[in-house]
Amino acid sequence: MGDPAGLAGPDGVRLGTSTGRAVVLAAVLGSGMTMLDGTVVNVALRTIGEDLDASLAELQWITNGYLLSLASLILLGGSLGDRFGRRRVFVVGTVWFAVASLACGVAPTPEALIVARILQGVGAALLTPGSLAMIQGAFVRDDRAQAIGSWSGFTSIAAALGPLVGGALVQYASWRWIFLVNLPIATLTVVVAQRAVPETLDPDAPRRFDALGAVLAALALGGLTYALIEWGGALAPWAVVVTVVAAAAYVVDERRSDHPMLPLGVFADRTFSAANAMTLVVYAALGAVLFFLVLQLQTVTGYGALGAGLATLPITICMLLLASQGGRLGSRIGPRIPMTVGPLVMAAGTLLLLRVGAGSSYWSDVLPGLAVFGLGLALMVAPLTATVLAAVADEHAGIASGVNNAVARAGSLLAVAALPAVVGLRGEEYADPVVFDAAYDSATLVCAALLALGGAGSWLTIRDPGIGESAAPRAEG
Repeated sequence: MGDPAGLAGPDGVRLGTSTGRAVVLAAVLGSGMTMLDGTVVNVALRTIGEDLDASLAELQWITNGYLLSLASLILLGGSLGDRFGRRRVFVVGTVWFAVASLACGVAPTPEALIVARILQGVGAALLTPGSLAMIQGAFVRDDRAQAIGSWSGFTSIAAALGPLVGGALVQYASWRWIFLVNLPIATLTVVVAQRAVPETLDPDAPRRFDALGAVLAALALGGLTYALIEWGGALAPWAVVVTVVAAAAYVVDERRSDHPMLPLGVFADRTFSAANAMTLVVYAALGAVLFFLVLQLQTVTGYGALGAGLATLPITICMLLLASQGGRLGSRIGPRIPMTVGPLVMAAGTLLLLRVGAGSSYWSDVLPGLAVFGLGLALMVAPLTATVLAAVADEHAGIASGVNNAVARAGSLLAVAALPAVVGLRGEEYADPVVFDAAYDSATLVCAALLALGGAGSWLTIRDPGIGESAAPRAEG
């Protein structure tokens, strides 16, 4: 199934070949595993809270600790892949992720689980940019949009399956199995990657790495996350100071370094910058919708863990059936319309989810909103991803993938950190149906507004020609 030791040929591989299918399979298994863990925890939060006697802030950190380390280090992961080989770093990240998942599964306290989740995010930061960069680097140009569409669809399915898988495991086994299930998936991922995926890298990648940039990025995101979750506490103002200083120092470091973690030149391309700005607001809404909806179904509507997971199945079905078509549509007509209409349709679905509450009917109150939301997501996700990658030179595929993934995770991270406090949730109030119901309505309106903003921003800033054209990328970084 291909030469695992060699580099991809100058023309790349074709999607319909055994090697092409193996590249997509390995990328989907690895990144899908990280996507799954980004959402699977939501449905188990109440059970974890009861079992480990965790507070709301600790539950937020169980979700955000993973997102924090992932968003902070994903650019470094992309740089390592460009330098040492995307497949090699992808495999190392997959093994790291599996070991950290084992630590999550046996964690005896909330604090231990938070630490294990942070370590899990480190592994995800190594493998996630490599999964997409392997596709960009291995495939011939004409097949990339369709391959990215397949990758986007299947990995988004993994994210959407999180509540379903989590619900089943929590209800019939233990919440610990939502982490332990990663071990066989990681094993299969490594086997496929090692045996069948050709190695690709950037021969001009710098020999040194921007360790200071990685530290400053982590401090900036960590400080902001702490301030949002612990707002009102004695250390929150100091966390804001750390965020501002670290962010400013990060920009200065990236501008002066001869081996920057993030070549700021990539943002000179208008499409690249606009697509990532849209990613920030849309994925903030996506993360918050899944976080609040699953808790609303359990706390207010009275669903069990499995029922709450099954309720989100329409998103999975939409992604399974329509995501690759969304990629082909974007290739044919250009990204502007899918990236505009998709978030607007998601916003409409989010508003329909305002009907979810005490005594809600699944068929009339839950299903319509989720189906509309899933349609919009399927329309948007592949054109968005392909647009980001098409805006930079091929040798910067790891960095481009890392930037977009970092932005997406940062959006979800900040939304989950900030929205509970914004809508009035404190302490143990997440378990109070009356308080949580009111907070859910407010959070849903905020998410709909973010999605509408993302759609409007795409219309104003994204320009065709389409993703599938073979014109040279515009930004060299």
